[in-house]
Amino acid sequence: MENKINVDLQQALDSFKAGDYAKAAESFLKVSDVDKNNPNILNNIGLCYAKLAKDDLAIEYFMKALSFNPKSVQTYINLSDVYYKNKNIVDGINLLENAVTLMPQEIALKHYLSRFYLDDCRYDLAMDQLYEILDIDNDNLDAFWDLGNIQFELGDYDSAAANYENVLNQITDNAVLYYQTAITYEANDNIDKAISNHLKAISVNENFQPSYKKLGILFMARNDFESASEYFQDYLNFDLPPEEKQSIKDILNRINH
Repeated sequence: MENKINVDLQQALDSFKAGDYAKAAESFLKVSDVDKNNPNILNNIGLCYAKLAKDDLAIEYFMKALSFNPKSVQTYINLSDVYYKNKNIVDGINLLENAVTLMPQEIALKHYLSRFYLDDCRYDLAMDQLYEILDIDNDNLDAFWDLGNIQFELGDYDSAAANYENVLNQITDNAVLYYQTAITYEANDNIDKAISNHLKAISVNENFQPSYKKLGILFMARNDFESASEYFQDYLNFDLPPEEKQSIKDILNRINH
């Protein structure tokens, strides 16, 4: 019997790895028929059904897994993913609030909960979870980034910029990070820092086209038309929609004459 379980389990794992989730579910179910209360097997069955978009069955098996192991962080995450995909925000929040109460030091659960709160426009609660993450791990870059994004949306540009800078202290080769920091400084009327971060964005990725346009606009706002013209010309080298290309050409025509 034990040998048969091992064969079915290996077949299940091999099928899952190969992306044959229907066959993997079938093999995991065979194992579960013998080892009925194994939360790992139940979780794996739930994962197979989630991959097959059979979400009701996925939820059923994830809940069964949690009934036997209520401290399975991965099962909470898997179930949260299904709720999130289906925009089932209320059930996701209820699930994760219980999980965080049960396991208050688990950063991943707090992060998932913060994102559900954010989708429910409960910004203060979302930020509370992120601050709690930083109390546990004061270098958590995901928490700094998400805090910055929430603060940007709320118009708290000073705090948003500070949190983006916390990320950039450790990640210095990501154009998107520099771009987001730049537009935050721009929104806060700090043109010098906006320009500086756009320049850093294109220094790490010379094909990061949004920063070329932004640099043209920012230099034009400072009446530095020579620099503005340079970056607008660089921007025109990208594959732009015809109407965008014509708009930039019209700007260049105005500032060069």
